[in-house]
Amino acid sequence: MKEQKATNVVWHDHKVEMVEREHLLKQKGVVLWFTGLSGSGKSTIANEVSYKLHKMGKLSYILDGDNIRHGLNKDLGFSPEDRKENIRRISEVASLFADAGFITITAFISPYRVDRDFCRGLVGEERFIEIYTKASLDTCEKRDPKGMYKKARAGIIKEFTGISAPYEEPLKPELVIDTDKESIEDSTDKAINKIKELGFFGYDSDET
Repeated sequence: MKEQKATNVVWHDHKVEMVEREHLLKQKGVVLWFTGLSGSGKSTIANEVSYKLHKMGKLSYILDGDNIRHGLNKDLGFSPEDRKENIRRISEVASLFADAGFITITAFISPYRVDRDFCRGLVGEERFIEIYTKASLDTCEKRDPKGMYKKARAGIIKEFTGISAPYEEPLKPELVIDTDKESIEDSTDKAINKIKELGFFGYDSDET
């Protein structure tokens, strides 16, 4: 947890509450937390899930690791400390989006269990779906869509997850997608079905 530096600040309750926003949207706020090695398919599947939700009339938003580092977290590197702060900030943002009633989709390597658990605790167990995009290191290196593994092997990129920095696999994720074996379409449907199964399509919806 970051130290509270601001003083003389008071929390303000709002007249419109979460449940009222959810009734308006006819869905429930939730965080889908995609985690896995670089090249495991997180961003690809997250994009497909968001697109399919949009076609279904569901409001979602993607918070993607690289995109966030172009703005909100552009001051952070990849040291363990910066990785922790990266996930802390995005957890706070994801929590706000879920509170607004969005189906909030994140795609971050998020290599450390303690940091993923921080977001789970912040959002709440019942509104957090950890999705492990599982793929072997060999598969991820063969895909290497950004050329990162090649640079990491050459020593150009330091502290690269899976090569020179650790990745802690989820112990009890709500969903495992094995992208070594499952197609993008099947993976997308699997995630959509999990959201539906857990009741986040919500209020007065034909999908419940």
